[in-house]
Amino acid sequence: MRVITGSARGRRLLSPEGADIRPTTDKVKESIFNIIQFELEDANVLDLFAGSGQLGIEALSRGAKRTVFVDSSKKSLDIVKKNIELCKFSSCAHTVFSDAIAFLRGTSEKFDIVFLDPPYHNSLCNKALENISPCLNDEAVVICETQTDEILPEKAGELNVVREYCYSAIKLTVYRKNSVCGE
Repeated sequence: MRVITGSARGRRLLSPEGADIRPTTDKVKESIFNIIQFELEDANVLDLFAGSGQLGIEALSRGAKRTVFVDSSKKSLDIVKKNIELCKFSSCAHTVFSDAIAFLRGTSEKFDIVFLDPPYHNSLCNKALENISPCLNDEAVVICETQTDEILPEKAGELNVVREYCYSAIKLTVYRKNSVCGE
C-alpha cells in the first residue's frame, strides 16, 4: 500500500493486520481521487473508519488543507499516526480515538470531503449517513466504499446519491449535499 501521487507520492504505508482490515486497492483509490480531483485543494477532510489512514493521507498528499482521522481501534489509530509521520503530515492531520457515530454526533467541525469505508455488512455506512449532515459544509461530497450487494439509501438527510461505480465486488457510492439525485 502506497501513496499514489502528490507531495508524498510513492511513500509506502503501514497497514493493520487482521481479518477486519481491508485496505482500499490502488485501482479503487485512484477512482475515488479522480472523482474529487478538483475539490481537494484546501479541503477539510474526514476519514471516518480510518483503518490505515490511506484515504485521508492521499487527500493531504493531493492538496487537502486538513484531515481528521477517526477510528475505534487503538491499534489502527497507532498505525495511522505512524503513517502521518512517515508522510510528514503531522501539522495538518488530527487523529481521534472514537466510535464513528459518537464522533459525528459530538463534533462541531464541518467537512468538505468525507470517506466512509467501514467493515462490510454491518450497517455502519447507513448509520453514519443518518448522522453526517450536520458535519458537512455546503456542497460537500461523501464517498462510501461497500461491497456491491450492500444497499445504501438514495437520500440521507441533505445528501443525495449522484453516482455509483462498481469494481468487481467493490461499490463506490458518491453523495453530494444539496444536490438532486443523479446530478
